[in-house]
Order: sequence, then C-alpha cells, then structure tokens
Amino acid sequence: MRSLLVVVALVAAVSFAGEGTHLFVLSGQSNMARFDPNVSFAPAVEKEFGKENVIVVKDAQGGQPILRWYKEWKDVRGKKPESTGDLYDHLMGVVHPAIDGQKIQTVTFIWMQGERDALEKYAGVYEESLKGLVKQLSDDLGRDDINVVIGRISDFDLKNKKYPDWTKIREAQVEFAETYSRGAWIDTDDCNTGLNKKGQQVQDDLHMSEVGYKLIGERYAAKAIELIKTNQDK
Repeated sequence: MRSLLVVVALVAAVSFAGEGTHLFVLSGQSNMARFDPNVSFAPAVEKEFGKENVIVVKDAQGGQPILRWYKEWKDVRGKKPESTGDLYDHLMGVVHPAIDGQKIQTVTFIWMQGERDALEKYAGVYEESLKGLVKQLSDDLGRDDINVVIGRISDFDLKNKKYPDWTKIREAQVEFAETYSRGAWIDTDDCNTGLNKKGQQVQDDLHMSEVGYKLIGERYAAKAIELIKTNQDK
C-alpha cells in the first residue's frame, strides 16, 4: 500500500509540474530579426515539451539600442532620452494576444542585441539596462521566475576598431547571464563565418551566416530547456 501511495504521489507531482504552456519571447536587433525560430529553435523546444505546450513569439528590429526596449534607460550621466521603450510596447503588443486565455507554466526571454550599444558607447549602462528590461518584463507578465538566455554578440570587432564598446558589451552580457539566478548565455563566435542569406561568403561578419542562425537556434533551445528543467521546482 505504501508503494502504491508513493507512486500516486509521484504521478500527481509530475502532472502538476507539467500544467500550462511554455512561453518563449524572442527579441533584439538585426541578428534576432534575421533569425527564423522555425528552423531549429521551435522544433527543439516542441520536441522537448510537445508542440501543443509551446508558444514562441518573436519581435525584433535591426540597428536599435536597448533604450528602445527599456523604458527607464539612462546614460552614464543619468540623462534619460525623451523617448524610450517603444519597441518593448510593440513586443508586448504581440505577446499578449499570443497568450490570451492560456495558462503559462514558464516564461523564457531570448535576447540577441547589443551591437548598436557597442557602437554608441553605451556599455557603461548596458548590464543595468538588461536587469531593468528583465524586471520590466517580469512586472508586466506578473512573474518573478522568468528565465533569460542572452546571445553574446560575436567576435566581429574584438579590437573595438569600428564599435568602441564591443568587448565591453560582451563582458556585460556574460556578467548579467552568470549573476542572474535564472540566466544563461550562448556563444556566437563561430556563427558569423560562411555563406550568408545572399549566398555570399563572409568571415567574422556583423551578421550570422545561414548555418550560424541554425546553430544559435539550437543553442538557444538547449539553454532554455536546461533552465526550465533546472528551475522547475524552485
């Protein structure tokens, strides 16, 4: 009888843990805009959790700094631009209809952005901006358990010749991902060499190759699944 009760309890626990849909929110600038989640990301998370248990939402725009998402963004002097957060509002305008009437079990935020901030020398406030953006999303969705996967910007300008804060943005992204309790990051340094979408051969390019976009999708999915499983009982 005791064994039977244990089995029943375990089944009930598994059933409870599996209730609801897994929401994946993808956003950022050009490397996210050019990324097709249906190639490698969505198939991986659907295989893991079941297609009927997954919602993937992507909304991105190339060439934009994080201030277009984070509403309370300020520069290193504490100055706030007149307009911030418009792309975040657009993103949420896509997210909310997608989850309307759904019971959401987990939320994972997939972020690929930072190149523009490296160009504009905004590295000094980038990590705090990431923290603020995640808190902003958490508040809007009414959750304090959002998983975050950051795509670290590539090795395009490790000497900071064209984009003065390139390596500093990379460092800020890793620092955020490794100190945020539900965070992770993926390496994209091998994803920007090969044939691009125009069939041109590129080497350490600003944008990913065709194969590179497939690789980052696989890596995003693997990290997201890992975070969801690790944090499921927290």
